[in-house]
Order: sequence, then structure tokens, then C-alpha cells
Amino acid sequence: MSNDLNNQRFNTLFSVKSSLISLYLALTFPLVFITMDNLKLTSIICFILGLIFIIFISNDYVITSEKTIVFKTSYVSSFFGKKGWEIHWNDISTIKAFPTSQGSKVFYFITSSEKSFLLPQRIERFSEFKKILSNKINGLNIDLNYISPLWTYKLLTGISIIFILGEAYLFLINK
Repeated sequence: MSNDLNNQRFNTLFSVKSSLISLYLALTFPLVFITMDNLKLTSIICFILGLIFIIFISNDYVITSEKTIVFKTSYVSSFFGKKGWEIHWNDISTIKAFPTSQGSKVFYFITSSEKSFLLPQRIERFSEFKKILSNKINGLNIDLNYISPLWTYKLLTGISIIFILGEAYLFLINK
């Protein structure tokens, strides 16, 4: 499928992945050092498993082809209920916007059978993705944007890194 020239793959934004991973590290890494000695191995194993989990759940992607749009999730995400989907372009009747509690909008593909599928809004090359949507969905007249401003992910990553560095410094001077 990925060798076809008409297929495009859109990965999750790096800033989204880095914000999730750095926040996880900032919140959990210190626990490895402050656990009691008899629980140290357990905390290290849990830390590593959690990190693997975060990496897996942040690796969703979209593939567009001439006939379909496909949302792929990892096996870990599927196990916890986040399922992938595939829709034929000619089955999409419209895209509906719904407000979020943070003042943004989420968008759903609505199919001719009235099923709804969340439109991915945290993917790389979003402007290229929007052009494909415009070409494939007749009458598309919606201003699609990222669900959150990109600076929020970068800010969260920066704050998380500051926390990690501060924690590391405190552990080093208190040894």
C-alpha cells in the first residue's frame, strides 16, 4: 500500500509525541529514585513499560489513497479501545464540527450511513492533508485547523524538560 504513488502517510506530529513523552518522563522518572530499595526493580520495570506504552499510543497515523482514508493505531492503542478505521472517500457525506471545552473544534467525518469518525487533527503536513480532503470531498467548505495551537505542545515539552533537569539537579546535589 505505501509504495503506491497516490498514497500519502501522515504521522502524528513530533511535537505531540515529544510533549507526551517528556511529560511522562518528568512525572515518573523521579519515582525510580525515591522508591524503597525493595521496590526499586518493580519501579524500574513499571517505568520502562509505561514509556513503551506512551511511545506506542503516540504513533497513530493516517494513510490516504485514491479510494480510501485509513486511520491506523498501534496494537496497544487497539487493546485499550482506540480503534483504527477505513472509509471510502465516496462514503463520506460531510464533515461536522463540534466545539470543545477549551474553545477549539473537533471534526468528524460523517458517512452516508450516519456513522461518525474523528478526523485526525494532530498530524504532520496538515495543510497537505486538508488539500487532499478538499479534492476528495465534494462541497467541503470548513476551516480545518489543528485541535490545539502548536505552541502549546512545544510549551509543554519545554516545561517538562525544565522539570526533568531540575529533578536531575536536585538528585545530584542531594547524593
